[in-house]
Amino acid sequence: MSRFNRTVLEICSGAGGQAAGLEAAGFDLAAAVEIDPHACKTLRTNRPEWRVLEKDVREINGRDFRGIDLFAGGVPCPPFSIAGKQLGVDDERDLFPEALRLIEEAKPTALPK
Repeated sequence: MSRFNRTVLEICSGAGGQAAGLEAAGFDLAAAVEIDPHACKTLRTNRPEWRVLEKDVREINGRDFRGIDLFAGGVPCPPFSIAGKQLGVDDERDLFPEALRLIEEAKPTALPK
């Protein structure tokens, strides 16, 4: 446990850059959620003590993480980026609604009630 005893759930973790920064800031990782198996292998290799969930964000139940302090994630931006096709909500990579669902379910303490 960190000296602050604060927890974070991170989605779309990639290879763990944001999670490592949060760890350095004193957060304990409740879980890192990532769908890419290569990124998960990197996470497990670099931080074997972390709980890595190799799953689609859509498969995660936020209620399993009630009591976390912070919700973090780098959801894909191509659905809305001018560099992409700008399909928005019609793009299967649009995970913003899933992030909002998880926040509602987990109710992190960093957000006002």
